[in-house]
Amino acid sequence: MDDVAIIGVGQSVFSRKCEVNIRELCFDAFKEAMEDINIENKDIDASITCSAPEYDKQRTPSGLISEYLELTPKPAFYVETVCSSSTTGLRVAWSLIKSGLHKVVAVIGFQKMSELSSREAAEVMGRGADIMWESPFGITMPGGYALFARAHMATYGTTEEQLAKIRVKNASYGAKNPKATYRKELTLQDIMNSAPITSPLKMYDACANADGSSCIILASADVAKSVCKTPIWVAGMGAATDTMTMSGRKSLTGLACAQDAAHQAYEMAGVTPRDIDVAEVHDCFTISELLAYEDLGFAEPGKGVQLIEEKQTYADGSIPVNVDGGLLSKGHPIGATGGSQVRTIVRQLRGEASEAQVKDAETGLIHNIGGVGQYGNVIILRR
Repeated sequence: MDDVAIIGVGQSVFSRKCEVNIRELCFDAFKEAMEDINIENKDIDASITCSAPEYDKQRTPSGLISEYLELTPKPAFYVETVCSSSTTGLRVAWSLIKSGLHKVVAVIGFQKMSELSSREAAEVMGRGADIMWESPFGITMPGGYALFARAHMATYGTTEEQLAKIRVKNASYGAKNPKATYRKELTLQDIMNSAPITSPLKMYDACANADGSSCIILASADVAKSVCKTPIWVAGMGAATDTMTMSGRKSLTGLACAQDAAHQAYEMAGVTPRDIDVAEVHDCFTISELLAYEDLGFAEPGKGVQLIEEKQTYADGSIPVNVDGGLLSKGHPIGATGGSQVRTIVRQLRGEASEAQVKDAETGLIHNIGGVGQYGNVIILRR
């Protein structure tokens, strides 16, 4: 299946307020993605823009971004699965190339969340859940993940301190990441003493809204080998969707969409969880990283806390996870997040992740979740 490759990746600096418009924001990521590959704008056959609507006043941003990046008159598409939008865009780009319709496709994710206040953003994000039966009653993003945390604690005895240790790890790597919103190490006491958001989650258990963009450029094998020194191959992909309502879920101690997507991706790539050298998982909250350890098969259900207690998810551990700081340090510009995760894994597999390089990384995994566990994408890349 190694016949579609990622040839370029880019990301803007993620920040609380970027002070530029969305077209300029997307240019930052596109410019970096085009570096070191021997193609021009005219060689890109199609573009896919990914974001969550309602944060910016611009309708149909795909046409605007295509024009600004000088990609017209090639087709421009728009893809949205909230927080997992840009990995859904990658899946669509892979399909377009596999179908033979296109040879080179750019996937551009962005979000400018500073256009709204924190309260307004929380309300908009809450509408990613069922707006009739759940979001009006408190199933915002923090409320939903607090339910997961309470369920995991009740079932397995997980503690708030164990969740906080995930943030300690991610903050230590975020401090080394020049693209991250928060570049500051935190102690366990800092996290435990931070203000409550939705019990048991506290301020430092949560990622922050951010402005940012990302770009992934994919190409067919014949093009990739001729224009890129180190193409990174798409070895496996999985995608699944769970119920919109939390009350419809079979379990609150894991994300079924992630479990299903992971199974598909492992099968397609012909690998197991033990073959993964480095992973980027969707840590919008500390509990979500813990769930990912178990949903992806890195640990058995209820045993994920052992990985963080033993520091196995640090860069020199058995399964390094989020060694760029994750969403908890980078921030979470919704449409750009998945693309940023892909960029990190591509740089790891190329040996370019100077801030936290995992030794001899050959196979990497991206786990990107949309909403309160509604959408799950898992992608496996190979050097």
